[in-house]
Amino acid sequence: MSAITNSPLTSAVVGDQMTPLARTVTQEQINAYADASGDHNPIHVDPEFARAVGLPGTIAHGFLEMAILTEAVARWAGGYERVGEVSCRFSKPLLPGETVTCTGHVVTVDDSNGTAALELEATSSSGDRVLTNGRATVRLAR
Repeated sequence: MSAITNSPLTSAVVGDQMTPLARTVTQEQINAYADASGDHNPIHVDPEFARAVGLPGTIAHGFLEMAILTEAVARWAGGYERVGEVSCRFSKPLLPGETVTCTGHVVTVDDSNGTAALELEATSSSGDRVLTNGRATVRLAR
């Protein structure tokens, strides 16, 4: 992941849109994630096995997709240290070569503790919502 260069977010209002982030996921990236995480489930690294179990080919790890979603939140908020939590549902598989686009918007702001809550989702270039029911909390700079 790249370094975050945005200034820390100092304020937010309900309805603010997070800057979208798009990343194309490659099989090489999926393989590297498998090595880093120790998750070598063949649905991620073996195209023949993946097709044998009914998938169109290998698929990205859900947590790889979630890492990209977290990067989008961190870039918008001004740094990873601003991200309090991120959660989502893994809804559809993301295939190698597809681009995932992460979006979100502010749903609540708590001025008393300096946080904003966002609803998030990620959509593949094939039009599937691959991450749904996404939520994040960010700390606003004071």
